[in-house]
Amino acid sequence: MGPSGAAVNGDKAVVNSMVRRLTLAVMIAAAGLPVVATAHAAPDLVAARAMAAARPAPNGSFAIAAAANGPGTVIDLTVHSAAMNRPITVAVIPAADPVAPAGSLYLINGVDGGTDTSNWREGSNWFTKTDALDFFGAKQANIVMPIGGAGTFYADWQTDDPGTGRNRWLTFLTTELPPIIDSAFHGTGRDAVAGLSMASSAVFRMAQQAPRRFQMVGSFSGCIQTSTPSGQAMVASIVTARRGNPLNMWGPPSDPDWIANDAALHAEKLRGVEIYVSTGNGLPGPLDTLTGPGIKNSPVKLLDQLIIGGVLDGITVVCTALLRDRLAALNIPATFDFRPAGTHSWGYWEQDMHTYWERAAALLVP
Repeated sequence: MGPSGAAVNGDKAVVNSMVRRLTLAVMIAAAGLPVVATAHAAPDLVAARAMAAARPAPNGSFAIAAAANGPGTVIDLTVHSAAMNRPITVAVIPAADPVAPAGSLYLINGVDGGTDTSNWREGSNWFTKTDALDFFGAKQANIVMPIGGAGTFYADWQTDDPGTGRNRWLTFLTTELPPIIDSAFHGTGRDAVAGLSMASSAVFRMAQQAPRRFQMVGSFSGCIQTSTPSGQAMVASIVTARRGNPLNMWGPPSDPDWIANDAALHAEKLRGVEIYVSTGNGLPGPLDTLTGPGIKNSPVKLLDQLIIGGVLDGITVVCTALLRDRLAALNIPATFDFRPAGTHSWGYWEQDMHTYWERAAALLVP
C-alpha cells in the first residue's frame, strides 16, 4: 500500500523546509557569516539573513539595511519607500524561530509616530512604553513597528507638506512594507494590526484597504470618525500641532477625500475582519496613581495623566460608542471593551495589547 496523502504532503513540507534552510545557509556562508542551525540565532545573524532574503515590493520599494541594534532581539530594518521617496525605519521583533513561517502583528504608534528624535529608543512607543519586548520575545510572530508619521494620521496626503514632507503612509503600510517583511522574516501573509489614539482610524483604513492581509484590527482609545465637523476639528488640531497643514492632507472640509477616508462611513468594508476596540472613560482608574506605570511617583506626571489623559479618553469613549452602534447597525461582529475607568495612557494600552494578542495568536501563529 502506498503512502497516504497526508504523509506525502508532510514529507514535501519537510523537504521544502530543508531546501529553504539550505539556501539560506548558502547565502549567509557566501556573505562570510557563520551558519548557525538553531532557532535561537544571534540577532546580528538574524539581521543578516533578513537582509539577504528581503525582496523588493512590486512598486520598487526595497530594504536598504537591517541591523541588530537591540534592545534584545530587535532588528532595525530600513526601507526605502518609493511612494514617499525616503527611507523609513521599521523596528521588528522577529518570531521566536526566525527561520520558520510566522504571521506579523503591526503595531502603529500614536501622535508622535513613535519618537520626536531620530532614535525610536528615546521616544514614546510600543517598544519603550510597554512590555512588548519581553511579552512577544518567545512568540512565533513577527512584531512590526514602523517609525515616523507624526501628526499624519498615517494617510496618503493630497499634497507634499512643508512641515511633514511627502506622506503616503497608507500606501507604505499596506502595499510597500508587508511584502518586504514577508520575504525578510518568513511572513505568512496573514497579519493583524493594532493602533492607539491617532493611529486608531489608520488601522481601520489599513484593514479596509487590504482586508486579505490585515485580517484582524485592534483600536485602543481612538476616534474613527474623521469627516464629521468634530472629527475634522480633531484632525486639524493634531496635524497643526505637528507643524502640518491639514489642507494638504485631505483638502478643505468640503473635499470628497474627507468622506473617502472616513473609516466609519466605509465600515461595510470591514465585514469578515476580526475587530477588537477598547477605551477608558476618563475617570481615574487603577493605574492612575503615583505608583502606576510611567508615573514614577511624580505628582506632575500623575496630574498630566489625570487631566489630559482623562479628557482624551472622555472623548474617545463617545467615539467608541458611536462605532459600536455603527457596526451593530451593519450586523458586523466586533468586540468592544469599555473599561469602567481609565485614562489615555500607556499602562492601559499595554493591557489592551495583551488582550488583543489572546485573540490574534490563533491567526498569526502557524
